[in-house]
Amino acid sequence: MPTTTRAHEPSPAEIRRWRKHLAAERAEAGIYRDLARRRSGEERAILLGLAEAEGRHEAHWLELLGDQVGRRGRVDLGTRLLGLLARRFGFVFVLALLQRAEGRSPYETDPDATSSMAADERLHGEVVRSLAERGRSRLSGSFRAAVFGANDGLVSNLSLILGVGASGVPNQVILLTGLAGLLAGALSMGAGEYVSVRSQRELLEASTPDPQAHALLPDLDTDANELALFYRSRGLSEAEAARKATDVLAGRGDQRTALGPMDADAHEAVGSGLGAAISSFLFFASGAVIPVLPYLFGAQGLTAVIVSSVLVGISLLATGAVVGLLSGGSPIRRGLRQLAIGYGAAGVTYLLGLLLGTGATA
Repeated sequence: MPTTTRAHEPSPAEIRRWRKHLAAERAEAGIYRDLARRRSGEERAILLGLAEAEGRHEAHWLELLGDQVGRRGRVDLGTRLLGLLARRFGFVFVLALLQRAEGRSPYETDPDATSSMAADERLHGEVVRSLAERGRSRLSGSFRAAVFGANDGLVSNLSLILGVGASGVPNQVILLTGLAGLLAGALSMGAGEYVSVRSQRELLEASTPDPQAHALLPDLDTDANELALFYRSRGLSEAEAARKATDVLAGRGDQRTALGPMDADAHEAVGSGLGAAISSFLFFASGAVIPVLPYLFGAQGLTAVIVSSVLVGISLLATGAVVGLLSGGSPIRRGLRQLAIGYGAAGVTYLLGLLLGTGATA
């Protein structure tokens, strides 16, 4: 890799910056190697290739520093956190963080980094995005149910409690309302998620070719048959369909896959209906219990409202941040968005409760 030549002695600021980049490259290479130890096959090879690429960038800064490498530079907090997560937590979660880190590479504006290094970092981000996409597809069913279940539990039960409480009913009524909302909502979410996922799987199964259909191939007329029509129905042109049908009937290729089954990952991406239902039930309940906690412990009036709202706000920020991290977006932005939506819904319900309570009193 070509390096930037220096016509003068580097300044202390330049040396500090180069040492910082060197430490970051070493840390990122270590993260990729840590992740590779937990994978196998193609994923392991790709991660080791990324570590090797970071090693080439490391060599660039070593060459610039020469005999001024000094002690191992201090890595920024974000990179250190990534290293810890790579050794302790989930693969997809760490890849999502790495995707963001690669996208924030300083090399495009650093005068001492080469253009190829900047291009490498951008490409690394795309490689990591592709690796993370595989895991995200496997998570999509149950993870979607878990996140939406928790968020719905938080927002709906906070809204319910605030709305009922604002009408002036006794504390015991608010508590019973919250518990009833928790149970009813969790059961409804679980049942709805099961029906939704199960129906989607049934639609996919209805579109999957009959696995026994290949047994018909030997009995088809080689001069006039409907196999070409099948391939045309799958999107091939008339000429391509005729050519493929001829090849299959002539015995070229594996006849067991001649009818082109659907992508095997499709069902996996949808997830299990029972798994999604259980996740949705548990996470809705875990979210819905949070606004009830102050009332369970005897808090009343404005104190209970404030404590309940603060607890739900913290939880909304957390769920939004997790979604942001796993999707490669900004955790702060996603967390604030969740908070604004949740508080907006609860605020409207609270105002309606005040109006209804005032009307009943009048």
